[in-house]
This record gives sequence, structure tokens and C-alpha cells, in this order.
Amino acid sequence: MSAKQCYQNFLNKQREQHLLRGIPANIKYDLDFSNNDYLHFSQHPSIIQAAQQALALYGSGSKASRLITHQQSAVLALESLIAKDKHSEKALAFCSGFQANVSVLAAVLDKKILGGAPLVFCDKLNHASLHLGCELAGVKQIRYRHLDMNHLEWQLKKHASTSNIRFIISESVFGMDGDIADLSTLIRLAKDYNALLYIDEAHSTGLFGPNGYGHSTEFPGEIDMIMGTFSKALGCFGAYVACSQTLYSYLLNRCQGLIYTTLMPPVQLATMQAAWELVPTAQKQVQALFELADYLRENLSLEGFDIGNSQTNIVPIRLHDPKQVLNYQQKLSDQGIAVAAIRPPSVMPLESRLRIALSLRHQKKDIDMLFNALKSLQQQG
Repeated sequence: MSAKQCYQNFLNKQREQHLLRGIPANIKYDLDFSNNDYLHFSQHPSIIQAAQQALALYGSGSKASRLITHQQSAVLALESLIAKDKHSEKALAFCSGFQANVSVLAAVLDKKILGGAPLVFCDKLNHASLHLGCELAGVKQIRYRHLDMNHLEWQLKKHASTSNIRFIISESVFGMDGDIADLSTLIRLAKDYNALLYIDEAHSTGLFGPNGYGHSTEFPGEIDMIMGTFSKALGCFGAYVACSQTLYSYLLNRCQGLIYTTLMPPVQLATMQAAWELVPTAQKQVQALFELADYLRENLSLEGFDIGNSQTNIVPIRLHDPKQVLNYQQKLSDQGIAVAAIRPPSVMPLESRLRIALSLRHQKKDIDMLFNALKSLQQQG
């Protein structure tokens, strides 16, 4: 059998199971609940202006990798700002959250540097990039049940007698379920069992914490490594890792995803900084956003929809069957409503769902329209 036939067989199987993926149609929807532009910053005039000015002043590219280019002023200013607001010694900017997680974890979990394979304790529902980073490092994850701190502690106790270096890896807000990790307990367990704690704040940055800079800012100096993105609530692109001076220097020397890629263009760095500086100004509106999410959850629950343990502006509607999820998505699309259809491998088998993401663009009347459409589909069976 040829390689081409193997690929085609895979695609055929995906299609049969209603799991085949493709590029969405280019449609302008009346209501869009499918994207991650939570603060609607992608259209913010100040961020657009910053991009235009940077493009005019510096051109379209950074010309070389981070360790070679002399065009450093914009990225250093951004990293200094992030470090200050995240209460960390240093910060590093990355092209994307996926790149950051994969390349940073591959570097810090390096068994050659650590003198042996580390013990890596991971939430079962961590993002694919976190799992891949562990895989690239060649380490076997010790997975604990989602958000189950008792199970994590049991796993830590089970391996307490070994001398291997320990890591705990979790998201703070989980992007597919909209639930929140118990950071205070994760911090305590990391201290009790001498583990390095790595937290992914992709869906937390911009919405949580005293000034909107993520849940981790409620625990200054207590988390070893924090990754966050600019591509969700902040409406642009890129990522950061906040860490100690030692880890910063180590990543500059060992993180291949940083060393061997071109520095982000000035226009991207300008939008990142402009968005970051705007975050505190949006926090009063964020409270209204969460109230809208509560309103939606209350109505969905009363109608018997399975919304899991959502606590944020991300609300899953678990239908379990991927065919039904696609059917709901299409019928909502026909009514001018965009929602995301999430199927394996993005979620576990039998966990297919619609993913509803609320943003500052949405109003109560929009929630009512979505809810009434969902209720009608449920009644149709």
C-alpha cells in the first residue's frame, strides 16, 4: 500500500465517524459565538493604530532570529512590561502559544539536563500543545483526573520516594470546558512535593486577576513558569512565558522554538504591547460578560442541556455524538449563528460538544436568540 493510500484511508475513516475536519466557509454571521476574541480587541482602534505606526516606522519583518537581530527595543519593552504585571523576574515573547508550550516544555523537561527522566504530573484535559511538549521531551506523563486535586496528591504521594525531579502542568482556565483550576492547591502541592509548577493561562489572560493579567497574578511569585497568549482575549497574536532569571537564561540557550525561528515582526510586537496596556481598562466590562455567561448557563441548565462545570465565558453544550454536534452547528449556521463544533481528538471520545464563547460584543438579546435556537433544536430531537 502506498503512502497516499494510507492517508486516504485515514481520511475515509474520519469521514465515516463524522470526525473529518476542513476549513470553515467564509461566511459573515449575524451572531458569532465561535471565536476567542473575548474582549473584542481585534477591532480596537488603539491596537490598529499601533500596528499601522509600527509598519510605517519599521517595515514588515524583524529580519533575523531573536539571538541574531539587533532590532530588540520593541520586544524588550514588551517583555519588561509583561514581567512587571505578572510579578516575575523575566518574560520571553513567543510567536504563538502552541510554539511556546511545545518548545519550552521540550527544553525544561530535557532528561539530559535534569540527570534523568522527570516525573511530569499533568491534568488529563490539558491542551494538545502541553501534551506534545512532554512527548517531544520523551517523558511519560502521569495524568491525574481533570481538576481532581485529591487524585493529583495521591499520584504525588505514590512517587514521593523517587529522587526524580518533579513537574506539575495545568491550564488555569480550560478552553474546551470553561472550568477553572484550583491554583492555590496546585501551588501548595508543588511546594509540598518540591515540584516545578507550569501554568498555561491562554484563556485566563485578559479576563482574570486583579488587573486582568491572569489568575496567576493572585499568587505573585508562587508559580515557576506561566504561559499566556495574545491570540484570545487580547485579540492579536503571540504568546509569553513569565519565569525566573535562571529559566529565562536557560531558555535563551536551550529552547529551540525560540533560538531557531525569526523574531516576530515589529507590527505584531506593537499590537501585543498595545493590547496588553489596554487590558486593565476592560475589566469593568468583563464583569458584565461573566454575568451574561451566568444567564446563559442558567437557561441552558433549566432546559436540561449538559454544560459540564463551566465557570467562565466559555460554555460547552455536550451532545456527545459528533454527528449530532455537526447537525446542530449546521442548523444554527442556517439561522445566522456561528458556534464551534468540537469533536475528538480535541476532546475525549463521547465528549463532542458545541463550544459557546461569549465576548464583549454580545448582549442579552443575543444570548436569548442563541438560547431560543438551541431550545428549538432540542425539541425537534
